[in-house]
Amino acid sequence: MEKLIMAFSGPSNSGKTTLITKISNEFINQGLKVLIIKHDPADKAQFDFNGKDSFKFFQTGAEVMVLSPTRTTFFSHQQRDILKALQLSQDFDICLVEGLKNLDLPRISVFCQEIDESYFPFSKAIASYNKISHANLIWLDLNNIKEICRYILNNAKKI
Repeated sequence: MEKLIMAFSGPSNSGKTTLITKISNEFINQGLKVLIIKHDPADKAQFDFNGKDSFKFFQTGAEVMVLSPTRTTFFSHQQRDILKALQLSQDFDICLVEGLKNLDLPRISVFCQEIDESYFPFSKAIASYNKISHANLIWLDLNNIKEICRYILNNAKKI
């Protein structure tokens, strides 16, 4: 299988973390290795305790990377020697990126409540509970994780 990458955007509390967690669980159950990269543009993330996005992502069994202006943090479920640690960025089947909306990646914007159309120009699909119709966007039902995973497998960027 080729390595795949898909990005997710949305306002704070839009459901991105919940959706990515469910997607990660589904892909891991399918036997895929998942890497999650979370963008922390304000450099305020704290790690490795209950309630934080990085903790929730790590609990799925995925490898987790958080990118901030002053650091990159990586959480792994495996012990690695120095040579294996140098290969970290290649040890995945699918990479799920939260944020980094300016990167040229296929992107799903997530809205568990109010739809923010300012995300439409850089999105390929919208995931929400209420169906939306838009000429250039595919609608994905937040209640149907298997459908969203199929969409990702068919539309993610091959790297």
